Amino acid sequence: MPLIRIDVIEGRAEQELEAVSQAIHTAVVAEYGIPERDYFHILTVHPPGQIVAQDAGLGFERSCGVVMIQIFTQEGRSAVAKASLFEAIHDSLAEVGVASEDVFIGYMENGPGDWSFGFGRAQYVTGELAVPER
Repeated sequence: MPLIRIDVIEGRAEQELEAVSQAIHTAVVAEYGIPERDYFHILTVHPPGQIVAQDAGLGFERSCGVVMIQIFTQEGRSAVAKASLFEAIHDSLAEVGVASEDVFIGYMENGPGDWSFGFGRAQYVTGELAVPER
């Protein structure tokens, strides 16, 4: 059950924003085998100048179409699984028109005690939810 934050620069139509979110979700479902309804995205649109995304020395330029993605998820997946997810997200976003150089992903892991789905309880700890398989 990843929580995914998506940050983009204003200028996309509502349908494009939905397509970006759905493309990312489709990749996560396919790669990690999570249920379709484990869909938790926060999509934030920023005015120009509020996202800075340079090339980190790789020698390319990003456009105003950059999609900054932060994935918060349970620890335990291999580097190979993460790399496969990154590629799947890239490929899925390419299908909705996002350029390769405009896909930026940060991946943060945590444990079962770091989540509450409501009611002030850590449901993975209380046993109300089963800890997802890796």
